[in-house]
Order: sequence, then C-alpha cells, then structure tokens
Amino acid sequence: MTDQQAQELEARAGRFTIAAAVAATPPIHVPAPQPDTKWDLSGGTAWVYYADKAQGLTRPVILADGFNMGPTNFDALYNFLDKNSFPLITSLLEQGRDVLLLGFHERSASILDNAEAAIAAVHRANAEKASDHRLMVEGFSMGGIITRYALARLEHEGVDHQTGVYFSYDSPHRGSWVPISLQAFADVIPGDNPFADQMKSPAARQMLWLRYNGDTGAIEQDPLRKELIAKLDEVGGWPAVPLKIAVANGVGTGTGNGVYPGVEALRMKGVPFYGTKLYTQGAGPSRLVADLKSVGIPIKKVHTDSLPQLDGAPGGTLEGFGILGDALNALGGKVEILERLHCFVPSVSAVDIRDLDDPYVDINALDPAHSNLDGFLCASGNEPHTAVTEELCTFLLERLPD
Repeated sequence: MTDQQAQELEARAGRFTIAAAVAATPPIHVPAPQPDTKWDLSGGTAWVYYADKAQGLTRPVILADGFNMGPTNFDALYNFLDKNSFPLITSLLEQGRDVLLLGFHERSASILDNAEAAIAAVHRANAEKASDHRLMVEGFSMGGIITRYALARLEHEGVDHQTGVYFSYDSPHRGSWVPISLQAFADVIPGDNPFADQMKSPAARQMLWLRYNGDTGAIEQDPLRKELIAKLDEVGGWPAVPLKIAVANGVGTGTGNGVYPGVEALRMKGVPFYGTKLYTQGAGPSRLVADLKSVGIPIKKVHTDSLPQLDGAPGGTLEGFGILGDALNALGGKVEILERLHCFVPSVSAVDIRDLDDPYVDINALDPAHSNLDGFLCASGNEPHTAVTEELCTFLLERLPD
C-alpha cells in the first residue's frame, strides 16, 4: 500500500457508526406498509397504523425509536419490530391495539429535546382517540429514556397523560457501555469521522455510563449525563401514574456473556494503524485497554483504573469490536478480529436495580423493590441489544392497559 493509499484509508476509517439493531438499516431495503396516517410532531414524526380503520384511533400503543445518527428510518424500524424473530406490530394490531411508531428528526440529539416529540405524540393520541382506553407508551433502548422523561415531566407539570402502562425495552436506565478502547480509537481517527461524531453526540454522552475525554484523557461521567440525571430528578425520576414495566436482553442470574476480560479484541496489521491493539475491559488498577499507533508509530496508550469487567457482563450485547473490524477490513485495513461483541446495556441498568459498578449481581436473588419499576423480566440468555424475541414480547403483550 502506498503512502497516499494509507492516508486515504486513515481519512475514511471513521466513516461508520456502531448502533443497536433497532436503529440499523437492513442490508436489503424492504418498504414498510404505508401507515394509515402520519403525524408531524415537534422534533419527530409518527407513523400510525389503526387496528380497525373504520374506528380510527381507539387503543394507542406508542413505540419510540432508539439511538443512531440521522433521522428515523421507518422502513427499518417497522421491519425490525415485525419481520425478525417475533411479529410485535402484527401481534399488537391483532389484539386491537393501534400502533404509533414514534421517530425523531435527529436520533443523536439530546434526549431532553427528543422528549418534545414524545410529549407531542401523547397529546395528539389523547386528542384523537375515540375511546376512554389509556395509552401504552413504550421505548426501545434510548426511546425508553425519552418516554420515561416525557411522562414524568407531564406529571410534574400537572398534565393528565392518560397512560396506563409505561414499558421500556432494554433501555439504559443507569447508563450504557461502549468500551473505552473503542471510544479512544474513535477519538484519534482524523478527518471526516462519523464514528467520533456518534460518540460525541448529545444522546451518546447522556447515555454512556463513562466517557473517554480525548482532550484530557479522563474517563468520567460526561456533563451532559449529569444534566440528564438532574433533569430526571427535577421531574421525580419516573412517571408515578402508569404501571412501569421493563425487559432486559440479558440474564438476571449474573452469568456473563463469555467475553474474557483484559484480552485482545482487535489486532491491526495493516497501515495506517499497524500495531494498534484494542483490549476488552479488565478490572484492577492501570489496565491497558488501547495501544494506539499510526504506521507503527505510537500515538498513545490508554489505561483504566478500577473499572468492572463490563465487556463480559450480563446484558444486551453489541458487536462494537466486530463492526469496527469489519469496516476497516472493507477498506483494506487487515484487522484481526479476536472478539466481536461486548455488553452494551447491562441487565442491572435495563431493569434499574444496580449501578454499572456491580454488573454481575444475581438480580433474581435481589428484592425487586430495589428497582423503581413495578415489574421486569430478564431474558433467558444474553442476547443482542433490543432483540425482539417471543419471550420478552409475550411479557409485554400480557401487560397491555385496559
């Protein structure tokens, strides 16, 4: 490879993002069924599907999109929720529930800003429904945090949101995890870099339990996350009126996902990142997580101190290492992928029962009162984040509001 090719590869290396499946675009474009109507909302859009077109809106279920860059891809969202392992949208419609897919103009924008779209959807659903049935408001991943804040804020303002059930699906109530090694690598890629833009976006900074600050080298809670927590506290943290239910794509037994701590995840053998190594998160002091090089020349070594072994923790998984390795290999980067996935939303976070510094706790042995939820279910295995499964969706369908 010539020097010019190496420079071009380096410039293009960050032109990808890592995202949850619910937010991803399918490899084959399959159009979703056209909705019965579309609502233009403040900061977002809703695609509305009536269970009975003659009756119109009677029993609304709002399903809010998750995190990615750019606007919601409604074709991808519909097909992910209905055409994978379980037909969630079809099941809701067959039970006489109207489905409102809530999308956002910019999914990486502040959760506080995107809550305006959720609030607008709740107001319009209540204004248009031709019944006394209460709403079900649900969010996938980040969507569960958006809807949680929206309902809590409405209650704080004295507004009757007429919601009977709030449901979150593998949402990072106590934070999400992207390995520090991946965050550090994103920070050193030069030029046009959507990967770094994704990590630096308001929504990512609000959801990440800890963020790597490339300017200072600090690994810390981001100020935007502190602001989000403060804003949630201002409105009571959680909505009090609806039944609060959640599911986790990870187990509740404390059993990890099989990712070993402190081992190589990616080994880069081609230029420009020749010699770079990224490691899974290990516990203890001064643990090397990233040895970053450009054309064999050291850039920096990144260490962590006293962090838990979060990459292997029980919870919804994301193929963050694999996505990066595949993207670089597609550009001729010669990356050896030794570990593809890592924990993204620990089970303890999805069911709001422990902070991420205690991710291996046996949730099933804990008093459920430790959670702010009224009920939750952890999956039978550690699954991909937001995987729409029969097990978790059945739990949801059995708890629809009257």
